[in-house]
Amino acid sequence: MTGGRDGGAEASPTKYRALLAAVIAAIVAVSAALYVGVSGPASGLYGDGTGDRDTLAGGRDGRPNPAAPASTGTWVSSWAASPVGGEPGTEMTGLADRSLRNVVHTSVGGTAARITLSNLYGQAPLTISHASIALSAGRGGAAALADTMRQVTFRGQAAVVVPPGGQVVSDAVRITVPSDGDVLVTTYSPTGSGPVTRHTYARQTSYAAVGEHTRDAAGTVYTEESAYWRYLTALDVLSKDAQGTVVALGDSLTDGSTSTTGANNRWPDILSDRLREAAAAGRDVPRYSVVNGGISGNRVLADGLGRPAENTSALNRFDRDVLGRTNVKAVVVLLGVNDILRDPDLADPDAIVGGLGTLVDRAHARGLKVVGSTLMPFGGHRGHTDAREGVRQEINAEIRAGHVFDAVVDFDRALRDPYDPRRLRPVYDSGDHLHPSDRGYTRMAEVLDLDDLSGGAPAEL
Repeated sequence: MTGGRDGGAEASPTKYRALLAAVIAAIVAVSAALYVGVSGPASGLYGDGTGDRDTLAGGRDGRPNPAAPASTGTWVSSWAASPVGGEPGTEMTGLADRSLRNVVHTSVGGTAARITLSNLYGQAPLTISHASIALSAGRGGAAALADTMRQVTFRGQAAVVVPPGGQVVSDAVRITVPSDGDVLVTTYSPTGSGPVTRHTYARQTSYAAVGEHTRDAAGTVYTEESAYWRYLTALDVLSKDAQGTVVALGDSLTDGSTSTTGANNRWPDILSDRLREAAAAGRDVPRYSVVNGGISGNRVLADGLGRPAENTSALNRFDRDVLGRTNVKAVVVLLGVNDILRDPDLADPDAIVGGLGTLVDRAHARGLKVVGSTLMPFGGHRGHTDAREGVRQEINAEIRAGHVFDAVVDFDRALRDPYDPRRLRPVYDSGDHLHPSDRGYTRMAEVLDLDDLSGGAPAEL
């Protein structure tokens, strides 16, 4: 705190420390009152599994929330990131007295927005005493357009407590969010609560500052840079342009590893651009947003280590990262390479195909269409062997035969070297012989047939 004066006498440091302790205690007390009804794992905001995600009014006493939008539209997810694990070094203290400014890129725009915050990997309640949302003043920086700065509330209150393993969804906030634009979501926690839940490989620079600066538009205090997103896992918008959400479920090939940081050149980003441009040109294509459900290193069958498990398998995170997104209509699945590469023995192709089939069954149970991809080549990578190549080919044969997904996008055929089909074509290879270059990611989005996203799950015979 900075020094102040009362009747000409300067307060002592001891008095300031006492005042600060009293303020923090008051915040925690108010926040604790909100604890009841805040979601635990896999529940909605109000703890009943529904989350009231489509309500526009959120006052605790039933009165309309002044932040609620008056306009109408369809709620969709415009941006999302899957929680991956706890941030090393934050186990004991979290990021107390830090403002965390996450920079996220929208798929579609809207007239209102709401956010989802996760404490999945926290071992203690997370107190968020202040939160804000604003449009970026320029791509890549921490500065906001001052006239777009809005306070974010939770059931009408500025503060909220997120229980360990839980998440919260904010009230809707009136703000005009553009398509294909950058949004700044800032949170402040006065007290420690670790480990901090994060998405590890964002390919986007975010920021942090000491102290409470959630409403700071200039951004000059945000001197700490971060390569990952913290706490924030979704940005929903009330859209007049989109009718639903597509989730791209995958591993590092979907997460965008090796793509240019800050360029938004992951293949789901380019797919979103294609859908928007096609609709603007008058084509009869699905009016969907596209969100990224990729986690680097992710597998279909096996979790990572820890409790809760870091890098949760696709089977175990499907409800959270696909069915839990807002107004999902379709899923695009690109998974299986890590099941092949990370199995200490030779992976079982039937088990991987069976796991993919289980994902499809669960999507169909919710009426969702599933587009699946063949597994891309990784010849030349340090993990490549003839035996593993054989497993990849077996899985691809099942996918191409139509035995797994409702529709198939053949990323393998689109990116492989025609002179050496076990390898990526050099122009599409980032250099590690596993991940695509920016041109490779663009090519992936280009070959997906937009019409394949239309419709729902096939009818049961």
